[in-house]
Amino acid sequence: MQKKIKLSVLDQSIVRKGATARQAVQETIATAKLAEELGYYRFWVSEHHNSNVIAGSTPEVLIVKLADETQHIRIGSGGIMLPNHSALKVAENFRMLETLFPGRIDLGMGRAPGGDRVTTTLLNPSNDFKEESYLRQLEHLQAYFQDAAATSYGPVLAVPVSDTIPDQWILSSTGGSSHIAAQFGMGLAVARFINGFAQPDVADIYRRNFKPSLHMKEPQVLLAISVLCAENEAKARQLRKQTDYFFLQFEKGVFAPPPDYESIRDYDFSSTELEIIKRNSGRIVSGTKDEVKEKLTQLANDFDVDEIMITTMTHSASDRITSFRLLAEAFEL
Repeated sequence: MQKKIKLSVLDQSIVRKGATARQAVQETIATAKLAEELGYYRFWVSEHHNSNVIAGSTPEVLIVKLADETQHIRIGSGGIMLPNHSALKVAENFRMLETLFPGRIDLGMGRAPGGDRVTTTLLNPSNDFKEESYLRQLEHLQAYFQDAAATSYGPVLAVPVSDTIPDQWILSSTGGSSHIAAQFGMGLAVARFINGFAQPDVADIYRRNFKPSLHMKEPQVLLAISVLCAENEAKARQLRKQTDYFFLQFEKGVFAPPPDYESIRDYDFSSTELEIIKRNSGRIVSGTKDEVKEKLTQLANDFDVDEIMITTMTHSASDRITSFRLLAEAFEL
């Protein structure tokens, strides 16, 4: 019997060419409402800094609006870049979110900077970029969530003291973060959309080493990947060329919105660029509804997951909406 696969969405609030950051955020809100309507399971927003292409810098703020505009879909961060923040403040932010929207909040966390090193230092001048500091933050976070934190001056409470805490996830594209998620008894989100070479052993390492926590008794894994789904093969090829071009520009340090197809229709990729595109191919699944379903189902089987998180960046908002709708149809959400 074929497993039932849940689909979720990761949204980065991309500022389209000619649009404003406000429009990008409004589109994120509309996408969350659409995702709930279509039957997607959860909706996460990301943290990026010092970019005029990505408006999503403060997931903890945006989550309030998203959860208020929806009814039951889980809302969360994908993720909070923990070294940019005080662990106490993260605990307070997410306890407040859990108090406002109990049982619906996910706290996905990572240690990537979410921007350049200078900006990251400005966000948190005490950030020393060391793994042991990141692990210490995770330990402190658990103490705050369990009301077990204290100094020589007495207890330190992360307020409001809520009856429940958010589900906690670690974002990972490597085995190292898999070990961390397992050690703390958190969920694992495998970021294949960042590292197209991430293999099932990332999830296997996590499962083998998982230690149950107070809030997660069994290992939970989801796979996050870029997806472009179109009504026909010609349109799918157009979307794929746009995305390949977009990723290439980022690798060259050119941070521009996804291009429209007409502007790159006649663009010929060089041999070097084709090598880069090939290297990035594992980050993206594209094609018609049936083709994408087959590829995603195979990935779900390979990684032994029952949830796939979709990130979709296109020049056209309508192309993006169509992709989400086709996927919902394909997987009978």
